[in-house]
Amino acid sequence: MPTVSSEELAAAAGVNSAKLRKDFSYLGSYGTRGVGYDVEYLVYQISRELGLTQDWPVVIVGIGNLGAALANYGGFASRGFRVAALIDADPTLAGRTVAGIEVEHADGLEQIIADNGVSIGVIATPAGSAQQVCDRLVAAGVTSILNFAPTVLSVPEGVDVRKVDLSIELQILAFHEQRKAGEEAPEEEETAPPAAPPAAAVTKKRSEPGPDGDVPAVMPA
Repeated sequence: MPTVSSEELAAAAGVNSAKLRKDFSYLGSYGTRGVGYDVEYLVYQISRELGLTQDWPVVIVGIGNLGAALANYGGFASRGFRVAALIDADPTLAGRTVAGIEVEHADGLEQIIADNGVSIGVIATPAGSAQQVCDRLVAAGVTSILNFAPTVLSVPEGVDVRKVDLSIELQILAFHEQRKAGEEAPEEEETAPPAAPPAAAVTKKRSEPGPDGDVPAVMPA
C-alpha cells in the first residue's frame, strides 16, 4: 500500500508540514504517525471534497476550432466531467460528429440542458454572441459557466463564472520573460565622473589687449 509523509507532501507543495497536517484534518484524514497517508485514500478524500467523485454533465456551446479542441480533450473524464452535448448555432455543423459526439443546433439548447441535467456550461463562441448564449444557459438552469469568449459576462447572483483569457495568460508569461531577461543582463559598470582639472590649468588665452593696453599670455579663469 503506497504511502506518503506530510513532510514529502509539504515539500512538494511548498508549505509547512504542520499546516498541511492541520488542513488535511478538516478532510477527516489524519494519517498514521510514522507511516504517513494512504495515497489512494487521500486522493479519494480530496476528490470527494472537490466534488470530483460524481459525474458532472457539461455542455460546450460554440464548436469552432477552440470548442472542438475542448471536446477532444481527454482529461475531463478522469476528473469527473462528461461532455453531454456539443451545441452550435451554425446549421452546417449540426449533425456532424466531433470527438464521437453529434453536434446539435442551438435552437434546442434549453431542451438539451433539461434532458441531461446540466448545471455546468462552457462558452467557446465569438465575443459578440457570448452574452446571449450565457443568458440562455442561465435561464435554462445552468449555474456555473466556464467562459472562453474574449468578453466579460454579466450574470445574476448565484451563478458562478470562470473566465479563461488565453491572451492574458500569454501576457503574464511575456512579463516574466521580460523580468528574466532584465535579471540576466550584465550590470553596466558605473563610470566615475571625470576628475576636475587642476586649478592652475584652468586658464584661457586672451587675444585682445586689456584696458591698460597690456596683452597677458594667459589669465586665470
